[in-house]
Amino acid sequence: MGNISEYDMYLFGAGVHYDMYMKLGAHPCKKGRWQGVNFAVWAPNAKRVWVIGSFNDWNETSHEMKRLEPNGIYELFISNVKIGDMYKYLIETQDGRKLYKADPYANYAELRPGTASKVADISKLKWSDEKWMEARAAHKDDEVYRQPMSIYEVHPGSWKRHAGYEEDTGFYTYRELAVELTKYVKEMGYTHIELLPLTEYPLDASWGYQVSGYFSATSRYGKPEQLMKLIDCCHQAGIGVIFDFVPTHFVRDFHALHLFDGSCMYEPDDENQRYSPWDTALFDFTKPHVISFLRSSLNFWISVYHADGIRYDAVANLIYRNGKKEDGPNDAGLWFLRSVNYDLWQEHPEVMLIAEDSSDYPKVTAPVVYGGLGFDYKWDLGWMNDTLDYFKTPFGERSAMTNRFLFSMSYFYQNNHLLPLSHDEVVHGKKTIIDKLWGNYEQKFAQLRCLYLYLFFHPGKKLSFMGNELAEFLEWSEQREPGWNLLSYPAHQKFHQFLQKLHKLYLEFPCLWEQDYDSRYFRWLHMGPSIFVIQRSDYQQNSLIAAINLSDKDSQCTLELDCGLVPILDTLDPEEKNVCDVTVKSKYPYSDKITLSLTVPALSGVVLKPSEPQKKNIKKKIS
Repeated sequence: MGNISEYDMYLFGAGVHYDMYMKLGAHPCKKGRWQGVNFAVWAPNAKRVWVIGSFNDWNETSHEMKRLEPNGIYELFISNVKIGDMYKYLIETQDGRKLYKADPYANYAELRPGTASKVADISKLKWSDEKWMEARAAHKDDEVYRQPMSIYEVHPGSWKRHAGYEEDTGFYTYRELAVELTKYVKEMGYTHIELLPLTEYPLDASWGYQVSGYFSATSRYGKPEQLMKLIDCCHQAGIGVIFDFVPTHFVRDFHALHLFDGSCMYEPDDENQRYSPWDTALFDFTKPHVISFLRSSLNFWISVYHADGIRYDAVANLIYRNGKKEDGPNDAGLWFLRSVNYDLWQEHPEVMLIAEDSSDYPKVTAPVVYGGLGFDYKWDLGWMNDTLDYFKTPFGERSAMTNRFLFSMSYFYQNNHLLPLSHDEVVHGKKTIIDKLWGNYEQKFAQLRCLYLYLFFHPGKKLSFMGNELAEFLEWSEQREPGWNLLSYPAHQKFHQFLQKLHKLYLEFPCLWEQDYDSRYFRWLHMGPSIFVIQRSDYQQNSLIAAINLSDKDSQCTLELDCGLVPILDTLDPEEKNVCDVTVKSKYPYSDKITLSLTVPALSGVVLKPSEPQKKNIKKKIS
C-alpha cells in the first residue's frame, strides 16, 4: 500500500487521524536509486486519476495513478520531479467529466490567480526557538492563564505595503515581516501576534476566511520556510504567534475541495444544507474523513509551524445550526469541537485554543471532561459591543447606560474571556474604534485613551487590531496599509506613545494579569455614573487602581481604603493644565481606614498605586 498503511486508513475513516498530511499530498523522497516525489490523493468516487504538471508539460495521460483498494487512495511515485514544480490532479468522474483539482494536502500553491499546487519540502528549516519551545512545554495546565497576554491582530498583506508597486507585488514578504513586524510588536509591548488566516485562499477580499488550501501557507508573502522563519524570529524575540483557523466552510471554486471527485466528499449531500450565507461550502461534520482532515490541519500548524495558539473562526456555527440558537444545536459540530479539542489538549497542552463565539452557550472554556467545549479562551463579544455602544452614546445620556457598561462582570467568570477590539469592528461601515466614539476631535482622543485604560484594567486577556494603535480614522481595507503617516501628527503620536506606556505598565504589574479569572482579585470601588474605579490585585495582594471619568465634566468621588494612593500614569495630555487630584482625609485619627477624595478631569483616567499605609504615618506623629 506504499506510504499509507491499513491502520492509517482505519484511523482516517474513524475520524481520528492527526497526521494525514504525512501520508497524503506530494512528498519528496527516494525510492531505490530514484529521487522524486510520491503523490497520494483520496478520491474514493473517482473513476481514474492522473498527476499532471509542469514536469510533464501538463500531459493528461502520461502519469495515471494507481488506486489502492478498498480505500479510494490514489498513489504514484514520479522520479525527477523538482521542488517548486507545479501540479494538479486530473480526476475523471463516474459520469465521464474531467476535474482539474489542486492537492487538498499541498504545502505550497501557485500565486493567485493561478490555482496549481507546488511541490515543497518543509522539513529543511533549522529552527532556533528551542528555548521558547522548552519554556512553553514546561508550563503547567493552568499557568497560561496567569501570564500577560496582549495580542496584536495582523493582516500580513496590509500591515505595510511597498509604495509604487502593483497590488500583486506590493506585499511585505514573510522575510521582511520577520524583521519589521517583530521589532515593532516588541517595541510596542505586545506579547503575541495573531495572524489572520494564512491558509491558502483565492480572493484577497476574503482576508483568508474563504480557504482553498488547509495545509498550504499562502504564497502571497513567500515560501513556507519563510513563514517558519517569521515565527522563529517571533519566538526568539519572546513573542507568541496565534494562527486564525476556519473550520466551518471553504471556497466553492472548483479547483479546490468543492465536489472534489465529483461527489460531496467534504460538504453535505443535501444541496439545501450545503452552502453558507457567505457563498462558501460547509463542512459536513457527520463524515469521519472530514474530521480527520481538519484534525490533521490543526495538528499540522501546531507541529510543523510551531503555532502557540489557534483561534477558531465562527464557533457559533459549530454550536448551533446556521449559528442561530433558535435553529437548535449542531450536534455534529459540537462533537467535532469536543473530540478535537480534547485530543489537542492531550497532545499539545501548552497550545492555546481560542473561540470566536458570539453565542451564550455554556462552558465554552471548561474542559471537555467537565462537559465543556475545551477551549482555553473565548472572545468576549458581549463586552466589546456593550463597551463600544457606551462610548458611542452622547455624554448626557450615558447615565442610563451605566448598567450596560458594568454588565460584563455579571457573567465574566463563567468563561475565560478574552477582550477583542478586532478587525471585524473597523470595516463595512462600522467606523474605526476612535471614530465610533462620541464627541469632537479632541474628545474622541481623550476617550480613546480612557477606553484602552479600561481595557487593560478589565479582567481578561487583550486583543487589538493593527491600526487601532494609530487612532486610524479610515476604515481598514486589505488593499492598503494603515495610516503610518498619522504618527507625524501630535494627537496620533501621543496616543501611540500612551499605548506604549500602558503596555509597559501592564507587563510590569502582575496584578493586571496574574489573576484574570479569579473574582477575588477584582473590585469595583466606584461604579459611575461619571467615575468608574477599578482595583486589580495579585496573589500577594499588591494592587493598582484605575479611576476613569467618562463624563464631559470634571467629577469627584470618595473612596475608603486602608492606604494612600500615588498617581503613576494618567491619560491627560502633558500640555493640559488639568490634573488628577487625590486628597487624603482621615475620618478618625485612629481609624484603620482612610477617606480619599478623588477628583478626575473630564474624559480622563488615572492609574493609582498604593502608598505606605497612612495609619503608620499617623502613629509616628502621635509618638
